[in-house]
Amino acid sequence: MNAQQITELVRHGRGQMPAFTKLSDSDLSALLQYLAHDPTFTPPTANGHVAAAPAMVPSASAAAATSDHGGSLYQQNCAFCHGRDAGGGESGPDLTRSKLVADDVNGDKISVVVRNGRADNKMPKFNFSDAEMADLVRWIHSTAKAAATRPGGRRGVDVADLQTGNVDAGRAYFRANCASCHSPTGDLAGVASRYQGLQLEERMLYPKDAKDKVKVTLPSGETISGILEYQDEFVIGLRDANGTYRSWPVSAIKYSIDSPVTAHVDLFPKYTDDDIHNLMAYIQTLK
Repeated sequence: MNAQQITELVRHGRGQMPAFTKLSDSDLSALLQYLAHDPTFTPPTANGHVAAAPAMVPSASAAAATSDHGGSLYQQNCAFCHGRDAGGGESGPDLTRSKLVADDVNGDKISVVVRNGRADNKMPKFNFSDAEMADLVRWIHSTAKAAATRPGGRRGVDVADLQTGNVDAGRAYFRANCASCHSPTGDLAGVASRYQGLQLEERMLYPKDAKDKVKVTLPSGETISGILEYQDEFVIGLRDANGTYRSWPVSAIKYSIDSPVTAHVDLFPKYTDDDIHNLMAYIQTLK
């Protein structure tokens, strides 16, 4: 059978063989490529039955076709964030060194993330078919395996590279310099389970998502606190605990701003290498 005949067979069925009308064009293309290189393929007879054939073992060409389809899906949907080679990008982590990918078995973990997205990291949901998901997972695993065995291919930082500090010294540093704003049982509880390696260290040194807080004192003495939403030389605005935006002329009130990012930046010239390594060693215990 040629490609056109197989397409008609798949789309319209034959005898007891059902029609697969919802099969996407990309899935059908991958199927055609697979069958073109499978010597065991036997088309159904007029009554829909298929003659017995030996067990199918995908050829190297068929495997390559599947990988190509997974690679195409990746480039179209994932490369913008995770990089064209899955080695990480502007907003997505390196998948070739991902713990989730390493722990994944036949897509049991990757598919959950892909289909549900990750709102905390602004990753959208992707409604891939089971066949598309399988191809994508195979491509990610194949790419990760190739990256791991490529001589001189290492570009990232292993978690082990960041485990050279002393936990006790890091705990002492935390108590002396960090405990006034942070708590290992409060805002940092489980932080090492949510972030690992370089991502954890980057957030420790420079918490880019931290929001400035402002406390406004009115002429009456009343104080109002909230998240700083606007500030210029004339006006300051905040969003209070109820989500209400409020603003005042700076000439009419007194205010103070608590900036977590500024506090971290102020520590940069004070850090020693040992401080960073030790603090990181301690933070990694907060699971």
